[in-house]
Amino acid sequence: MTHIRSDTHTLHVGEQRGWRDTATRYALVPLRIFLGVTFVYAGIDKLTDSAFMSDSGAGSLGDTLRAVRDSSAIPALVDLALKSPVGFGYAIALGELAVGLGTLFGLLTRVAALGGALISLSLWLTVSWASDPYYYGNDLPYLMAWLPLVLAGASVLSLDAVLHARRRQRTPSYR
Repeated sequence: MTHIRSDTHTLHVGEQRGWRDTATRYALVPLRIFLGVTFVYAGIDKLTDSAFMSDSGAGSLGDTLRAVRDSSAIPALVDLALKSPVGFGYAIALGELAVGLGTLFGLLTRVAALGGALISLSLWLTVSWASDPYYYGNDLPYLMAWLPLVLAGASVLSLDAVLHARRRQRTPSYR
């Protein structure tokens, strides 16, 4: 049985890609933009919300963590965050900001997407675990949305693509 790889076709001078090839190459760009903007916004929102960055009180991360502790899938993870809710809040906010910017600019995209997936996984297992039905919680869909970027990275409109092209220009070809 012969296997044909569709990703190895090289364009020749004057050859153009069809719209399907172009759409395939750019398919993850809208997802990158959505996740990047969303995580940058979430990080900035947390950093600028004094109520969220509090140990206790209405809207505080500390109170939120205490409220979900007994219904989370991993109470030990919530207990760890409760040792320093403010520090944990800053870690999450700065993590979201770094993940969002990395995703938007396409810099270390797979690493940024893995970070986004881990943030979404931890939030799903703690904060939104008790959502019933499960699809009412938004962290699981975010986790699933990050996975294509973990697998594929950002091959177009990204700093990763620019850096890859520069490395290819510097590397001599031995054919």
